[in-house]
Amino acid sequence: MTAHEGAIDVLVLGGAGVDTIVYVPELPLPYADSYMIDSGIRTRAGQTGDFVALSLTSLGLRTHHLDLLGDDPEGDLVRALHRKRGIGLTALPQPAGTKRAVNLVGPDGRRLSLYDTSRAHPDDRFPEETLNTLATASRHVHVTLTQPCSHALPALIETGVPLSTDLHDWDGENPYHEPFALAADVVFLSAAALTDPERTIRRIAGRGRAEVVVATAGADGAYLLADGELNRVPAADPPAPVVDSNGAGDAFAAAFLYGRLMGEPPQRCALYGAVAGAYACTVPATRAEAIGRDELLARADRTRP
Repeated sequence: MTAHEGAIDVLVLGGAGVDTIVYVPELPLPYADSYMIDSGIRTRAGQTGDFVALSLTSLGLRTHHLDLLGDDPEGDLVRALHRKRGIGLTALPQPAGTKRAVNLVGPDGRRLSLYDTSRAHPDDRFPEETLNTLATASRHVHVTLTQPCSHALPALIETGVPLSTDLHDWDGENPYHEPFALAADVVFLSAAALTDPERTIRRIAGRGRAEVVVATAGADGAYLLADGELNRVPAADPPAPVVDSNGAGDAFAAAFLYGRLMGEPPQRCALYGAVAGAYACTVPATRAEAIGRDELLARADRTRP
């Protein structure tokens, strides 16, 4: 592949795969021999990297996605999603097959994800030349928590391209997440597993490179640390009933990055994130859909305090 500097707004690394969505009557799901699922059981392309890439593209950013994919029906679904949505994709061969997961979704939109870790190998890596070519052609690189991305962190830092990552439901202690937390200029995570969100947020910023740390807290909004100051960001009102929280964090991160690349201050970027995350909660997980730029800006203007 050939590319020149600035040809890509955001390079998304890793996180490609398929999810099987099952709407269940409650979570946790009590043991039973069987359940009748009247809403259907559907498999569609879209894991965290796919949804970040989709959201960025919907906001008008030139987006490219790099990951390993299997030569299998699941990989075909991922490739088709990128073709349909006009998302650039460099798919490297993965003999173990395309990553997949099962998401159980409760009536309130909460989810439980079951990840198949057999579709990867600890030594999976992105070829150095491919990684360097795409990264140096990008204004920004968003790094998912997959194993190839872990190996890629030193090379990415060497390029000098700004980095972001999403630690998802990190508890602040698991050592696997720490290199990602300390390498990124912008760090997203969920506050769901944090007993002291402020402590973890400040620890990330104090020990690493992060200029901005955002911990999302669902209906309670988010914590935003920028320029050494910690603020709370209110949740945005969803434009329709909440049906599913799948992809809300990915939408938040993508909209925040959109604002950052447009030169907006952190508080405005977080407002974009809150609006996009609320919108994502109204979209069933069986659909791959993200808020567009015009709607994001209009809703953010109406939401502004």
